[in-house]
Amino acid sequence: MIVDDLIVYGKSKVHSDLAKMLLADLMGVNSLELLTILDQEVPEEIVNTYKYRVDELRKGRPIQYIIGNVNFCGNIFDINENVLIPRFETEQLVVNTVEKIKELWPNESVDLIDLGTGSGAIGISIKKRLPNVNVTLLDISTAALEVAKHNATKLEVNVKYIINDMLENLANKYDVIVSNPPYIKTNEEIEDIVKNNEPHLALYAGDDGLDCYKKILSHVKENIKNKFLIAFEIGDTQKEDLFNLASTYLTDYNIECIKDFSNRDRMIFIWSK
Repeated sequence: MIVDDLIVYGKSKVHSDLAKMLLADLMGVNSLELLTILDQEVPEEIVNTYKYRVDELRKGRPIQYIIGNVNFCGNIFDINENVLIPRFETEQLVVNTVEKIKELWPNESVDLIDLGTGSGAIGISIKKRLPNVNVTLLDISTAALEVAKHNATKLEVNVKYIINDMLENLANKYDVIVSNPPYIKTNEEIEDIVKNNEPHLALYAGDDGLDCYKKILSHVKENIKNKFLIAFEIGDTQKEDLFNLASTYLTDYNIECIKDFSNRDRMIFIWSK
């Protein structure tokens, strides 16, 4: 079969864009370049793999897991079903956290921990932008942390790793704590493609969706320095809950909620006065 035949086959089964993305990945080109090799003969092994991947997509498996990677903040992160798929919204958390760090610690060395790191996308992306930041990646899942280690090696950044349940019994102190923790309510309706494929450990956080924020903030005084920054991604209805939690566990601080590009409340920043 030639490339054009496979595109026609894929489009008959799944959305045209997804069909081309799957084939482009296997051919080692991007989707636009694929159109320049329509007459190229495709090896039988790739034909069979492509048909298998199209079938997996039809069954509801996310294309990111099928391909095995995702572009996040301009870097390719390898992922599997042990970690959450990094989202575009989380790129905005990285960008805003980097700006806050530069504002609070201009040209200074900073110790940062990424709690519930998963693939390492947040912590590694910050390290790529701010080499002076000493980054630690933490996750309760050994399998997830192996993915993060792989990505750090692949993207050539030097970071530390801790297997732990958020900040519980953690002795070290940090300037910056950043986290995109689980924040979905146990009984909240979410898309089947997410519920059926992504790790529930990285999705659900109790009846109110606040379990992880409570777990972090209840210990945070023991693990932050006098001058600090805490950066959270949140669900778009959780702003007031997070403001209330901050007032329960912290004193003498600044707090700000930043909206995403869809004008939803999606990031909370808390820093020392």
